[in-house]
Amino acid sequence: MLKKKEAYRLGDVSEREVKRFYFKVIQETYEAPENTMTIEALCQQCDVSKSGYYRWKKMTQVNIEKREREDQRDFSLVLEAFNYRQKPKGQRQILMYLAHNRTPMCRSKIRRLMKKFNLVCPIRKPRFQRQVSAEYQAEHVKPNYVKREFRAYGPRSVLLTDITYLPYGRQKWAYLATVKDAFTNEILSYELSPTLHIAFVLKMIRQLIAQHPVSLATQTLIHSDQGSHFTSVKFQYLVENNGLIHSMSRRGNCWDNAPQESFYGHMKDEIDLASCEDYEDVKKLIEEYMDYYNNERYQWNLAKLSPIQYYQFCTTNVYPLADIYSTPALPHIRTIEIEE
Repeated sequence: MLKKKEAYRLGDVSEREVKRFYFKVIQETYEAPENTMTIEALCQQCDVSKSGYYRWKKMTQVNIEKREREDQRDFSLVLEAFNYRQKPKGQRQILMYLAHNRTPMCRSKIRRLMKKFNLVCPIRKPRFQRQVSAEYQAEHVKPNYVKREFRAYGPRSVLLTDITYLPYGRQKWAYLATVKDAFTNEILSYELSPTLHIAFVLKMIRQLIAQHPVSLATQTLIHSDQGSHFTSVKFQYLVENNGLIHSMSRRGNCWDNAPQESFYGHMKDEIDLASCEDYEDVKKLIEEYMDYYNNERYQWNLAKLSPIQYYQFCTTNVYPLADIYSTPALPHIRTIEIEE
């Protein structure tokens, strides 16, 4: 203990800090199994008062209890965010949820509380790269106009579409087709079907055109893979007859439509298909998720906003979190140029 005392005296610190150090050394020394000295003797050796030591010890315990109460209170907010709408969330999702509910908390604190109370967000499982079927009509394959520049052209300029399989019940399947705005991540149109008949994909496109007639750009690209639904004459006629320009991924290359693949991956992690016993259960689950995703699933790369909020921010330049964060700059937008 004497070595600690002399070493600490060499430092350039305040008298209060010196006393705090001595009090801590006294406590550690007194609690050591080999110690034979009393508190009074230890205080005399460190030139501090016994009353000062006990006052420090009481305040330390008070601060510990205060910190614990604060942690319990703040963790209740973290847990509420984590469980909101039964969608487990990671640190960034929790941070954005709390900010939108005007109870902001820094990420380091969220991380500490999750670790302290053993709150773990499920980690996404690795997915095998999906291979596109070789059965397609070569004459109906379109060029890749997007070239992975998903966010280069602004809202409603690049739309991504795909179909995913949803297992439920006892070896039952439903099929979901979506159209996603690559710039805002908003799901603009979707359709669920118990079969893979092309009718549900065509219905999705008709809904897209009916619900967003004004906001679609004059040169809107709709990008898909080379699946049979998208190479079909019916799909391509419907798309092109409504002024959309069809773009396609290269064969077997899922990275050419990566944001759409990513959406499906996150969605399947966040919904509970195992709880669905019939098709109506799946339909209700998907409807609820789409509403949650577009309106309340805040995203880090969308300035901490939901997809619909980000679209409104892009079109009005009014940032909903300006009272908490500085207003971010909007990305530079280019004009689509189609190479003939």
